This record gives sequence, C-alpha cells and structure tokens, in this order.
Amino acid sequence: MSLRKALGGVRAGCAALALTGLILAPISAAQAADDDESISIIRDTEIEHILHEEADPVFVAAGLDPKAVQIHLVSNAELNSFAAGGQQIFVYSGMILETKNPNELIGVIAHETGHVAGGHLARSGDMIHHALGPMLISVGLGILAALAGAPGAGASLIFSAGYFGELSALGFNREQESRADQAAATFLDKAGISGRGLVRFFDNFRYQEVFDDEKKYPYFRTHPLSDERIEALRVRVTKQAHYDDVDSPRALALHAIMKAKLEGFIDGASKVLADYPLTDQSFPARYARAISLYRANDSDGATKAIDALIVDQPKNPYLWEIKGQIAFDSGHTKEAEAAHRRSVELEPDAPLLRINHAQALVALGAPDQLNEAVLDIRHALAVEPESPLAWRLLSEAYDAKKDPGMARLAAAEQNFYLGQLLEARTFAYNARQLLQKGTPEWRRATDIILASKPTPDQLKALGGG
Repeated sequence: MSLRKALGGVRAGCAALALTGLILAPISAAQAADDDESISIIRDTEIEHILHEEADPVFVAAGLDPKAVQIHLVSNAELNSFAAGGQQIFVYSGMILETKNPNELIGVIAHETGHVAGGHLARSGDMIHHALGPMLISVGLGILAALAGAPGAGASLIFSAGYFGELSALGFNREQESRADQAAATFLDKAGISGRGLVRFFDNFRYQEVFDDEKKYPYFRTHPLSDERIEALRVRVTKQAHYDDVDSPRALALHAIMKAKLEGFIDGASKVLADYPLTDQSFPARYARAISLYRANDSDGATKAIDALIVDQPKNPYLWEIKGQIAFDSGHTKEAEAAHRRSVELEPDAPLLRINHAQALVALGAPDQLNEAVLDIRHALAVEPESPLAWRLLSEAYDAKKDPGMARLAAAEQNFYLGQLLEARTFAYNARQLLQKGTPEWRRATDIILASKPTPDQLKALGGG
C-alpha cells in the first residue's frame, strides 16, 4: 500500500466524547479499512517534561528549537522509536522501560534527532503532518475520553497500521542510519552529554542482527544494526571530551520516576509489585504502587498512598493531579476540583492540568465554576490550539452556561481538528445562525465553513447569510 493511500485511509470517528478520570485516550476509532493493528498516542505532562528536560540540550545542539520539536509517547510495549516529518519524534513506552538509564534513552533520541536535522524525512513531512495534525489529541495518562452513552468504554487514538508500516519503508537505509549515528555523536558532545549510552544500547541488542526481520524488534527492522556501524560509532564517541561523563543524580531520579509512572499505569498489579516490592520505600516504587492501586480501582488505597507522597513532596503538581483523578473517578468531584486546582497553582502553564481542573469545574456546574472552566480551557487552547479534547470540553462548558452559539462553535472547532469536515460544517452553520453577525466568533464559524469544502450551493447560501 502506498503512503498516500495509507494516509488517505485514516478517518476520524465522530462519536461525542465525555471525560472521566482514567487512562489513555479513546478519542477516535479511526483506521483504514484494511488495517488489522493500531497504536495509541498518550499524553502525560510529567513524562513529557522529563523527556524534554533530557532531550532539549540535544535539540539545541542540533540547531533545532526545542519548542518546535514534538516528542510523542506511544503506548506500546515494543522496543521502538522513529522520527517523522515536521520535527516529530515518536518514542514507545517499551523503549523507555527498556533503557537502563537516561544516557541510553537520550542517545536513542539523539539518533532520531539526527534524522530530523538531516532532513531524512523531508519529502514525506507534509503528508505526515497533514495526517497527524488533526489526530494528535491532548489527553493525559489520567484522562479517559469515553464514548458518550457508554461509560468506561473507549478505544485508543488509532492511526493506520499501514501508514506506520509505510513509514518504516520510507528511508531508514543503512547510509542514513550511519549518518544519524554520527550526527547524534556530534549533538551529544556539543550538549556536554556522553555518547556511551547510545553505543551501550546498540551493544545490548547486537544479537538482533542475526534475526530474520519478522523476529526482530520493530526498532531494529527500521534501524538495521551491523558490527561495522556499532564499531564506527564506538570509535567516534570514545574520543569525545564527554565520553566519561555520567548521568546526574537529578537525571537518574527523573528517569526512575518516568519508568515507575509508566509501569504503574500500563502494567498489572502483580508486575508492579514484582518490580517494586513493598520492601522498596523509594519514591519511584511508592509512586508506581500508588498508581497501580488506582488502576486496580482501589481508590481508598490509592488516595492513602498518594497522600503519603504529598506529605513528602507537597509542591509536586503531578501528585495533586493524580489525587484529583482518583477523586473524580470515584465520584468525589469537590475533592477532585480542589486537588486539580492545587496542581494548576503549582504548574500553571500545563494545558493538561488546566483541562483536568476544567473537567471538574464543569461537572460541578455552578455559574462561577463554569466561567472559571472556560478560562482554564482557553488558557490550555492558547498553548495547544488544535486540541479536540479541549474544544469538546469548551463546548460542554458553554452548553451548561446556556450559550448555544458558542457551544456549537466549539463543537465545530473540535470536529474541524479531528478532520470531520461534514460535522464541522454542520456545527459551524448552526453557530453562525446563533452568533451575532460580524463578531469574531461569527467570522470564525464562517471560516470553518469555507475550509470544510462546501458545495457551490452551500457557498451561495452562505453568501445570503
């Protein structure tokens, strides 16, 4: 299947969404007709901050603006990562959990940065960005957008498996891999980071070279290893000034927290207890066990565990975020609102934390709370204007405020960014009839209609409105 065909087959679902306090994002059930697999993009403010803290010096060394480079976290146990057009890097949760230290992970990200900075994906970038743009929904590990009318049910954010299979064939040839290796070595040294981790990571999986493709990890199907490639990289990095540098205590601590959080959310309780036994009283171990209790629907146990962590770290916004998620999911909306408010106070510029707080405010539903929810959502949209989840919640807030024009405009925005142009046009037409003519909101509804491929008759009718 061609890349263009695969991209053309990606379709967004049109089910309405409701927010609850769980894991992953069932925003759309979109896939090509001939797909038999899917992958999930998940969002978590804490993990994203850790990844950028590790990777941003490399991006700067590569001449990239860290704010322009998007690191997407894929919920998948496979060992894999890849770069895509538009300065996008995808890292599988399995890759993070497999790396033994920050230096190994940053080495892998530096390699992908080599592909981005080298323009190895430039020809496909426009198509990839066009497909991903409307589909990357802003949801947290602690937010499940369940299908309306079916609480607790949902499907993850799905992309065409054929599309990702085609990405693998786009150009990860051995020459580009070697160039990306050498670029990674340059960027790491310029950033004051050892290249030892990247070599060690490749060494750990050197045995993959002898496997048939179907038996290899996906990463090594698209990033073919060879003794010559590993040795060339080793020779380069061992001569660099920072080769003997080690991870800082802070980097090691953050990496351990990130792995613990992922395992707590993704793995079952037995796996979490095996890796983080009760005898381990470190922060990451207690964090993983607390999240695992939450995922096992033990809200009382999870709340007690999180409260104990908050005693130790009262200014940790992510502990307050999870406390709020637990409370919201167990029906304690006032307690959820208070916890999420505290998380926003501690991390005011994080869109997902704002959305969490707004979700609780909308559920409470008092006029002042709805007004505050709108402000929270608008703040989130100022940072991530293409977030369909935020637009959906804004529509709910305006609907509760008895403002149908703005509610329909927000619904039009949501559907527009999901790529559901027919639904976007319908909501925009309705909004246009309810909004005051000539206002910025009325003009925005008109813009959405014009951008949604209206028919000549529809354009004619628009001119009359």
